[in-house]
Amino acid sequence: MRIRLLTLGLWLVSLLTASAQLSVEIVVDQEQFLRDESLPVKVRITNRSGQPLTFGLDSDWLVLNVDSLDRATVVQLEEPKVTGEFTVESAQTATRTVDLMSAFDFSQPGRYAITATVRVKQWKDEVSSRPKKIEIIRGNRIWEQEFGVPAAGGAPEPRKFTLQQAHYLKRLELYARITDLTEERVFRVFPLGVLVSFSRPEAQVDRASRLHVLFQTGARAFAYYIINPDGDVVVRQTHDYAGSRPVLKVSDDGKIFVWGGARRQTVADIPPSPAPGISLTNNSLILPEAPPANAPPKKSKDAKPKSK
Repeated sequence: MRIRLLTLGLWLVSLLTASAQLSVEIVVDQEQFLRDESLPVKVRITNRSGQPLTFGLDSDWLVLNVDSLDRATVVQLEEPKVTGEFTVESAQTATRTVDLMSAFDFSQPGRYAITATVRVKQWKDEVSSRPKKIEIIRGNRIWEQEFGVPAAGGAPEPRKFTLQQAHYLKRLELYARITDLTEERVFRVFPLGVLVSFSRPEAQVDRASRLHVLFQTGARAFAYYIINPDGDVVVRQTHDYAGSRPVLKVSDDGKIFVWGGARRQTVADIPPSPAPGISLTNNSLILPEAPPANAPPKKSKDAKPKSK
């Protein structure tokens, strides 16, 4: 019995010593995620051991565990992809980021706890982080549209754009979701921005199968996005109410554009704007051409000829 207690005591001392010299922490930029949204987790390693430590020599140097706080087990779908050898010098910190959404089954809304365990090969020991709690939420579907993606030598691939809204930290967020028709294959889910509760987003799909979205984000501010079939944002702009409300319109040749209000160029624009802070009107005015300099005045049709 004494030998067992002594062995347990030595193991606890070893564990505490390793934890004091090396700390592991999980960092997330937000605590709530929509189902299928990218879930990037940062594993922060701080070395206070007085010697450089090398990680990534083996594929199992980092073990990530996910536990449900509302149900029994969480199925691991695949190994999280964290590759590459790196060294952390003493008194330095290194961070590695891994997306867990595809690695674990987060299909059920609820609360989850994530734990990271780092194995130190030089010490033949391991150090674990404290559990980090997150929540998977379910969004409300407010709009959807099926579309086709042209395929070489075959029929177009059917896909679907969906707009969802969800409450996050007492505010309403708008999300874009791109999937196949069955929604079993998810190409991307990501937030577009804060949505004013009394507004309803406008959405249209153009001839190139791109999604145009215009929605109100503040008392006078609107956000405008163009998203391609793979879920990449190709245009992001800010428009303001200026005499009229910005709306989506379709030109005679089928192009979708923002009409009304005024565009405000910002540093968050995609593509980048040349002059952030400058407002541009969305209503094109065709002005008469100015006469060239020193041009003779035009004669009036009612002018009488001068008598000789």
